[in-house]
Amino acid sequence: MPYHQAIFDEPIITDIRGRRTTKIPRENEDYDAEIPAIMKRDQIGLGDREEFTVIRHFVRLSEMNFGVDTGFYPLGSCTMKYNPKINDEIANLEGFRMLHPLQDASDIQGALKLMYELSELLKKITGMDEITLQPLAGASGEFTGLSIVRAYFECRKELETRREVVVPDSAHGSNPASSHMAGFEVVEIPSTPDGTVDVEKFKEAVSEKTAAFMITNPNTLGIFEDKIVEMANYAHSKGALLYYDGANLNGIMTKTTPARMGFDIVHLNLHKTFSTPHGGGGPGAGPVGVVEKLKDFLPYPMITFDGERYYNDYIPPKTIGKVASFYGNFAVLVRAWAYIRMMGEEGLRDACETAVANSNYMRKRIQEFMQVPGKPIKKHEFVASSAGSGMPKAGDIAKHLIDNGVHAPTIYFPLIVPEALMIEPTESATKAEMDLFIETVRQTLKLPKETFESEPRNLKVTKIDDVEASKNPKPTMRMARKSNLRLVQQVI
Repeated sequence: MPYHQAIFDEPIITDIRGRRTTKIPRENEDYDAEIPAIMKRDQIGLGDREEFTVIRHFVRLSEMNFGVDTGFYPLGSCTMKYNPKINDEIANLEGFRMLHPLQDASDIQGALKLMYELSELLKKITGMDEITLQPLAGASGEFTGLSIVRAYFECRKELETRREVVVPDSAHGSNPASSHMAGFEVVEIPSTPDGTVDVEKFKEAVSEKTAAFMITNPNTLGIFEDKIVEMANYAHSKGALLYYDGANLNGIMTKTTPARMGFDIVHLNLHKTFSTPHGGGGPGAGPVGVVEKLKDFLPYPMITFDGERYYNDYIPPKTIGKVASFYGNFAVLVRAWAYIRMMGEEGLRDACETAVANSNYMRKRIQEFMQVPGKPIKKHEFVASSAGSGMPKAGDIAKHLIDNGVHAPTIYFPLIVPEALMIEPTESATKAEMDLFIETVRQTLKLPKETFESEPRNLKVTKIDDVEASKNPKPTMRMARKSNLRLVQQVI
């Protein structure tokens, strides 16, 4: 049956007219409120609309959208797994939802206990000695971790010489970006044909100038770096620290820990590994764990427990300062706590094993008609390539997939694989969903080139000019209106 997305000619909410439905008591009377003049407004620009108008608007938008509640979402590296709704229910409990971060610690013992317990659970999962929950996302966690690296070497009077962060060519783009933001220079090292770090090139790159070696393991090709302990020992022998990008923790969770591999700093993506909603820029959480020698540099405040009461005012003696308001994204922390407590160690192990099994099932079948570079056994994700043999481009495959009701994987990443399709089924994918995806890709590769010239056709947003979109992006309605107004003025 042909797929057709729901399509409505839906304006943005501020353009929808409605009737006045809300009456404020004595709204026309003068009030002697002590409000600074700069904060007073005659109107807020939202207007007023009937409840059914607003509900219908957002329901129509939802019908034109795709998400983890809609279907299989195999975005490699992003880990878009299904989010159990009980996590949302717990985060929405009044005792959590109605808290204010400036309340006295005596009023929020339950919230502090939850954050303390979450820290302890994450310490066990990572093997780290201390955890901060403050960073708001993975990239925020990276910047926090690298700021700790900077502070550590500054304290040791080595910062003037240790100016480099070594990263593999398969690294997430945020790794070099975070390194630059923290004031370091980036040294990139190549991968071998099997998809792992070239150890000899690594040893050439690491020196007394190295502040940190930053790596994801399993890496972005879904391959476990089996020489990681050797690389860790070598980096430590040169006085450098090891940073673990926890984006791919799903592939090793409960099987090993970053600490056992020799890492000194870890950031986690709670919204990837521990099933809290993300996408569209948030919400997220990127806790950072460190070994004993680095815990004095963590952001403040830290949650502490004296055996009877929980406190929220501990400031580590060499702290890098705050990296977010108060304690981080509390609602996401609640969801992650609920997920981990609900799953337990056995459930987390099962999630890891199922994610890896699903990934290798898809890899094995897709390998029948596409290249899958690197070592054959993958962890939670794998990268296929449509390069060569007259195959369609990765972008064309992705557009054809979504035009047929199957969400596309991540494409064109990692950059070391040409025409890359990065696929991560997660543990929540069913065999039927995976088989549908595989078969749709298989059939896509058989189509003539002309098919892709006008796709997608069945969606609200159809074929666009990629070059024009890159040169003149209009990500907001306001920018689009300004652009249209300029065109009208030119015509006049």
